[in-house]
Amino acid sequence: MPRNFVRAAVASTALATAAALAAAPLHAQRAPAAADAARPAPFFQVTPYAGYMFFGDFVKGPVGTSISSASGPLYGAQLGVNVTPNVTLIGNVARASGDLQIGVPLLGGFSVGQSSAWMYDAGVQLSAPLGARSRLPITPFLQLGAGAIRYDVGVVGLETNATSFAANAGVGADVGLGSGISLRVLAKDYIGKFDVEQATSFGGVEGNTSHNVGVSAGLKLEF
Repeated sequence: MPRNFVRAAVASTALATAAALAAAPLHAQRAPAAADAARPAPFFQVTPYAGYMFFGDFVKGPVGTSISSASGPLYGAQLGVNVTPNVTLIGNVARASGDLQIGVPLLGGFSVGQSSAWMYDAGVQLSAPLGARSRLPITPFLQLGAGAIRYDVGVVGLETNATSFAANAGVGADVGLGSGISLRVLAKDYIGKFDVEQATSFGGVEGNTSHNVGVSAGLKLEF
């Protein structure tokens, strides 16, 4: 066999070996990406959370008087079903409580009892991942929904309740902490009217359409 042929074969083998060694790190880098691409996207979200609720006035009385609930602790949980990477159907239940107060101009509020509220709602969440534009894996989102608020009010041993329709809107963000887990911060406004007639059986008194804003933080778990 001619020496030139042998030299060419050896050179070709060396070049092929060098190319394979050079490509190995690239293949190693692509392998996790390929595995991530093959992994199914999360379908469910569960987010337990806690925070603080700022209640609006239940009733507006004469000369600036009002009946309302003082701000108080809020806790709840939200379930989500991912329809697309950026659209999620959500259901939520939460509870908040505080002192029942009568507001008097110049004198402030006077506690006369206890008040609590259960919020039940369902809606849609629209997300917008920032992706490579952000150093942190942050995903801002908007929530819109509707449901009901049940108020439970107690004054001097007497208790009553009223349930009314409530729309809601919220803005927040998820900050990725690891695979399938994120820190969620959310501000959500529940817009509803306290049904005075249902609570007291007194007609002619109109409840006030109020904004009840909850500020919360929790852990979103995806699976």
